[in-house]
Amino acid sequence: MKTTVYLAIGSNIGELSKNLDQAVQAVDALEGTKVTKRSANLSNAAYGVTDQDDFLNGVIEIITDLAPLDLLKAIKKIEKEMGRTETYRWGPRLIDIDIIFYGDIVLDSQELTIPHIDMVNRDFVLGPLKEIAPNKKHPIYKKTVSELYQDLIDRNQ
Repeated sequence: MKTTVYLAIGSNIGELSKNLDQAVQAVDALEGTKVTKRSANLSNAAYGVTDQDDFLNGVIEIITDLAPLDLLKAIKKIEKEMGRTETYRWGPRLIDIDIIFYGDIVLDSQELTIPHIDMVNRDFVLGPLKEIAPNKKHPIYKKTVSELYQDLIDRNQ
């Protein structure tokens, strides 16, 4: 069964735009998967550990046959094949691909949490996501992406 999924992509090492393009192409090449929408890229300061280069971020919408954990394995493989090495939490990375929404499911396992647990605190996720899916409803908060984005702006003022 095909499921609509939203992935956040980001990079702050090397040729950032090229890294994002390469990641999108690799996701599109996954069996049973098609990229259907892509946000504009957004440049922003690093999140969490701020003493590093700025990130370039975006969001893609895909339709996939892959189950959530199979998709996670596939995107981790893409990250590794592109040259990502593990550093530290919120550290610099050549490429980062995160599952934000997988249809309307709620999943909380040791390997994967969907919706992404911290998405509501990240303007670099909500901004690009709002561009391509403003009316997508968060299955826990029961608010649209546009509403979540406005809530984040209001909290940060």
